[in-house]
Amino acid sequence: MNQEPHIITFKEIGTPNLGYISVAEVADNIPFDIKRVYWTYFTPNHVERGNHAHIDLQQVILSVAGIIHFELENANGETFNFVLDQPNKGLFVPPGYWRKMRFSHNAVLLCMASLPYDEKDYIRSYEAFKALKK
Repeated sequence: MNQEPHIITFKEIGTPNLGYISVAEVADNIPFDIKRVYWTYFTPNHVERGNHAHIDLQQVILSVAGIIHFELENANGETFNFVLDQPNKGLFVPPGYWRKMRFSHNAVLLCMASLPYDEKDYIRSYEAFKALKK
């Protein structure tokens, strides 16, 4: 499995005159068992969110409405930029990536996570994150 951040495109079922449905399934397009689902909304577009990394958590993140810009960085300083601008496009974020996110005014982020919430899984200091460099 690809352990770098990458886009997962979910199949669209439907037509323009009826609308669409996309499906996320662990056996098909989600690379882990889903233990938690959460969403964020009403994030002002001048706010930068994220600014943390995870030790073990894997995520698939979608923008079900609006646009979300992601900048991800690994401990070696390699950066990855992604734009979620379609509801059938998800971003796989493996453990060990520092993230920064910017939202359009109407963006709704939906996250499928591999683990329940655990504060001990967070790296909230950029200096501590950079100290992980191999």
